[in-house]
Amino acid sequence: MACRAGCGACCIAPSISSPIPGMPQGKPAGVRCVQLDEANRCRLFGQPERPAVCEQFSATPSICGDDTAQALDNLHWLERQTG
Repeated sequence: MACRAGCGACCIAPSISSPIPGMPQGKPAGVRCVQLDEANRCRLFGQPERPAVCEQFSATPSICGDDTAQALDNLHWLERQTG
């Protein structure tokens, strides 16, 4: 599955413990990543500065659902289960 253009749920819902340019301590769950632009696209996509956890994320129907709201709900749920 390809990422849904303009979704950005994976850049908002989960926590990221590794440093991100502009967020040296990582990102708490539910906080919008500073690298997410106004169109909800990652400014670091394809760049070497992109954290490995972001690079390894794969969009799947079970995680991303039918729309951004479902993706956020699913990712928030996963964060609570694993956090």
